[in-house]
Parts: sequence; structure tokens; C-alpha cells
Amino acid sequence: MTAPDVVAVILAGGRGERLGGAVKANIEIGGMPLLARVTAALGDGVAALLVAHGPHPPATLALAARHIPIPDLPADYGGPLAGLAAAAAWCAQQHRAPRYILSVAVDTPFFPHDFLPRALVAMEPRLPGVFARCGGQDYPTDALWRFASIAALPGEVFAGTAPRSLRRYAAAIGAVALDWPAGPDGDPFASLNTPQDRVALAARAALAPPPAAPHKR
Repeated sequence: MTAPDVVAVILAGGRGERLGGAVKANIEIGGMPLLARVTAALGDGVAALLVAHGPHPPATLALAARHIPIPDLPADYGGPLAGLAAAAAWCAQQHRAPRYILSVAVDTPFFPHDFLPRALVAMEPRLPGVFARCGGQDYPTDALWRFASIAALPGEVFAGTAPRSLRRYAAAIGAVALDWPAGPDGDPFASLNTPQDRVALAARAALAPPPAAPHKR
């Protein structure tokens, strides 16, 4: 697999309502902002690294030099599905047709470094997408999508015919779960949604060395 075949998008548009309206991408876990932790987990093996920032102005995020901020499409959609649609639209606008789009939730501080290679293996023979599953919990935000299978999503968003959630969209196109074992410290796809999650994830990070931080702008 060569770099031009995969474009990654970090889904960073969450409003953090259960966290007092905090910008999730900027929350520090283990001494690093979530955006930096996820970026480090992705490594250098993607052709482009997009950040779907939703309602947050890009200037409010600690973007690194390799980050490409992209807004949601001007349509009545939000959340992770809007971020994936924005990524597919960006590829079309740039006249790029990657083989895959990798989506990752910004609030997943322990996203596995080896998710992409394992997902690439699972995608054959020609599945439309695979999403993470751990301990019976599905994570459609952490997924690998075949670009040809989702290229029509921006048009469906503009037309209002796309499902309103990424979970339903994954089911509609026939994406399948990629079962992932929990590690000794827990679910690698555990996400930060509540103050309790923040405490638990910070305690978990304290027991492990942080990933290397990406360079900022």
C-alpha cells in the first residue's frame, strides 16, 4: 500500500456539550492535546491528514504543519457523518481519488498505531468499509472506508438523503465490524465524552508513555 492510496480525516467537530462545551481536540490527556495524540498514532503513512473541525474555527485548534483543516459542507448535517462527507468532498475538489479514507475520532487517545494495516487486510475482498469493534462496542467513527463506496456521500448530504448518523450510514453501505481485542489497559477505542471519562483516560495515560508529539505550525 502506497501513501497516495489513503487519506485520513480526524473527526474533531464535537461540541463537547457534556464537558461544558470544551473543544475536545484541545483537551490534554497525559500531557498532550487529544489532536496531537491521535495524529501521533496515525504516523506518517497517509497521503494527506485532514481535520474536520465542524463548528470550531481552525484558529482555535492546535494544528500541526501537516494538518489540513476542512469545514463541514453547507448543508443541514452535523456530527461525524458531516466530517466524513467533508473529507470525501475535499478529495473530489482536489481531484484526488484515494483508494481509502481513514476516519478517526479526535477523542480516542489510545487509538491503535496498527489499526490502518490491519484494516487494509480486512478490507479485502473489496468491502465498502470496516469499523472498529471492541468488547461488543461498535466505533463507526474509527473506520476505513473505500473511497469509491462513499464518493456519493457529499451529494447525498446536499440532497438530504444521507442517513443522519455514521452508524446508520455504515450499515446502509454494508460496512462490517473489525473485531479488536482489548489491551491490558482496556479498550483502545475508548472515547472522551464525560468528565468521568476524562478522569479515567487521564489515569490510564499516566501509566503509559505518551506518543511522540507532532510539530506545530
